[in-house]
Amino acid sequence: MKTLKERINTEWLFFDGALGTMLQKKGLAAGQCPEMWNLDHPEILIEIHKAYLEAGAHIINANTFGANRCKVENVKEVVTAGISLAKQAVQESHRQDAYVALDIGPTGKLLAPMGDLDFEEAVSIFAEMVRAGAKAGADLVLIETMSDSYEAKAALLAAKENCDLPVFITFIFDENHRLLSGGSVQSVIPMCEGLKADAVGINCGLGPAQMLPIIKEIVQISSLPVIVNPNAGLPRQLGNQTVYDLSDDEFAFWMKEIAALGVQGVGGCCGTTPSTIKTMVQTIRNCPFLPIAPKKMTWVTSYSQAVQIGPKPVVIGERINPTGKKRLKEALRNQEYEYILSQALEQEIAGAHILDVNVGLPEIDEPSMMKEMICQIQSVTACPLQIDTGNIEALEQALRIYNGRPMVNSVNGKLESMESVFPLIQKYGAVVVGLCLDEEGIPEQAEQRVEIAKKIYHKAEEYGIPSKDVVIDGLAMTISSSSQAGVVALETIDQISRELNGYTILGVSNISFGLPQREIINSHFLSMALTKGLSCAIINPNSEDMMKSYRSYLALQALDPQCKGYIEAYGTVPTQKFTDSSENMTLKQAIQAGLKGRAEQLTLELLNQKDSLEIVDAELIPALDQVGKEYESGILFLPQLLMSAEAAKLSFSAIKEKMPQDNKVAKGRIVLATVQGDIHDIGKNIVKVLLENYGYDVIDLGKDVAPEQIVSCVKNENISLVGLSALMTTTVVNMEKTIRLLHEQAPHVKIMVGGAVLNPEYAKMIHADHYAPDAMGSVRYADQVFLKGQGE
Repeated sequence: MKTLKERINTEWLFFDGALGTMLQKKGLAAGQCPEMWNLDHPEILIEIHKAYLEAGAHIINANTFGANRCKVENVKEVVTAGISLAKQAVQESHRQDAYVALDIGPTGKLLAPMGDLDFEEAVSIFAEMVRAGAKAGADLVLIETMSDSYEAKAALLAAKENCDLPVFITFIFDENHRLLSGGSVQSVIPMCEGLKADAVGINCGLGPAQMLPIIKEIVQISSLPVIVNPNAGLPRQLGNQTVYDLSDDEFAFWMKEIAALGVQGVGGCCGTTPSTIKTMVQTIRNCPFLPIAPKKMTWVTSYSQAVQIGPKPVVIGERINPTGKKRLKEALRNQEYEYILSQALEQEIAGAHILDVNVGLPEIDEPSMMKEMICQIQSVTACPLQIDTGNIEALEQALRIYNGRPMVNSVNGKLESMESVFPLIQKYGAVVVGLCLDEEGIPEQAEQRVEIAKKIYHKAEEYGIPSKDVVIDGLAMTISSSSQAGVVALETIDQISRELNGYTILGVSNISFGLPQREIINSHFLSMALTKGLSCAIINPNSEDMMKSYRSYLALQALDPQCKGYIEAYGTVPTQKFTDSSENMTLKQAIQAGLKGRAEQLTLELLNQKDSLEIVDAELIPALDQVGKEYESGILFLPQLLMSAEAAKLSFSAIKEKMPQDNKVAKGRIVLATVQGDIHDIGKNIVKVLLENYGYDVIDLGKDVAPEQIVSCVKNENISLVGLSALMTTTVVNMEKTIRLLHEQAPHVKIMVGGAVLNPEYAKMIHADHYAPDAMGSVRYADQVFLKGQGE
């Protein structure tokens, strides 16, 4: 009999549909915890599971989606009951081909640095569920509805470290093909592959028609089986009920279109029923099945950006490496983090695709410093990182907390090196640099270096690491010591790329140590190496000579269509966000960069020279406006937006301290609440952070808030603007009730609404004044209400 892992890529596997929809029909009230019905109404859960099994589903989700300790007290009891009920339904249905999934949803909290949930605490929360589910007899773990890649990584690690079950994971992408925290298909799927998920995909948020272009992207890059569980179209309000706009036949029609794209598992999410799944199964089961094909793609990713190794040469910034850099050494010793962050930002602006991070100094605690710098750098830049260390403890700590799929520099041909590094690469799924040296040292001939590369490839394969994820360093040694050093390095690169079809890397500037005017040698050597097939160049992107060589090569080799990159760089006078040092940046630049400490320091300095309101008008507001515009246009993503907002908050605080007492007035006062029955507040919390950091006084009433409580607060505090959030379709009715009550008892107040289940038409239908698609949209509307004195 085939295992589940085998079946998912050899035949159609059908997933069940929505559970909440069915429970509501059975009497689940808004605000009730669905998972508690495992204990209070077990017979209803068995009935629903059996209905999906009878409809043809192979995989049914236990009622455990929100059974984590953030939401329920008795996790083990609730999870065990959920798994047991689903297994009983399978047994009573006599389905030998069916499986029970431990269903794991998000915690509802933001992970640090965006929020206050520690990464390891998130791992622990999910691990508790996994252990309980595996012990209760679950057949697989299904992590679903993930909107943050970092939380997804925590859940994947928890699953892989606490059970040996197959682990599937699906994400909630919006119509811009992005997660809430900015993740793209290209950044998320490779991370999941690296962490050894067994299948990936998409669920919730959208209907099947809206998912089509996203699914095409996933199938194009995924080497893992792909799962698609859409909603039954888009939601709309019908009387007091939330309904979805697709009939069973229409849903099945679109799912057949999706099946033809080459996915392997299909099912439903919000709004789908056993009838929906039955129609889908009957429509698809005889369609041609296409197994997923392995892709020879190598990706290095951050939480939002993805760099593919191979199609064109990649620039890796070398500036965060203390070798030969006195100022960086001082910053590391003195923990001057913001100087180091400025180096990261400068390199990103200069054109680096990946940033090398090396913090190794004899007198510092490298594991602790590496972990700290990975977190800090990822909080201000979306560039993927190369973790550069020979310290195994530092490497493991960095790999564990890294948000994305990093590059690791490095392993070498020594057996000791490979046996210590490759297990970590195998577990955390990084791309690794392999140095052409072994116990005998660095060979003098290219052929000998290539043999070491083959040895590294072979050993990597033993650990399940494909050769596409090993980038070979041909080793550029200084020509001032050996006149043949450049020739040998170039020959090594040529043979690796041409004969072995492998990816290559060089620390380019090593070639010129000990020589005058090193940039002359470096830039010419870079050009020569690129023509030999160099995949990755570790260089100083702030060097104009180096970047001119790089951009010229791209243009001449038809890797820069219409020479757009070249023209952009040299067709006009370049502008930069800030100068070559954090010491010389302006307050506006510090806020845009998200450098909190520097923003506060610059504010205090400016307060000795300028009026406080002048600083706000000339520096803070323009900086936040620019960040907001870049966020809305997709240049920046949520983590960067929040870091800039935090920097502005510290600046505002410093200014308020110096203001006369009568000027210490917020731009306006706003009430926020998640409506009654809804226990999700991740979106509301993001809005709160941003509004406060833009100068508003926010009264946060929390989650599951009764309409009467919101109205009372508005009247007692004389509030002009209310923000209401709902993530669950079942609670939109309470949002409408709240709005109606506010209009009746506080007609002066403006009401903005947001949440995954809402859209502009829906908001208009329930008589909200404004629909905010994201946190920045809330700020824009608040400015409209308070600063312009009008709403929509």
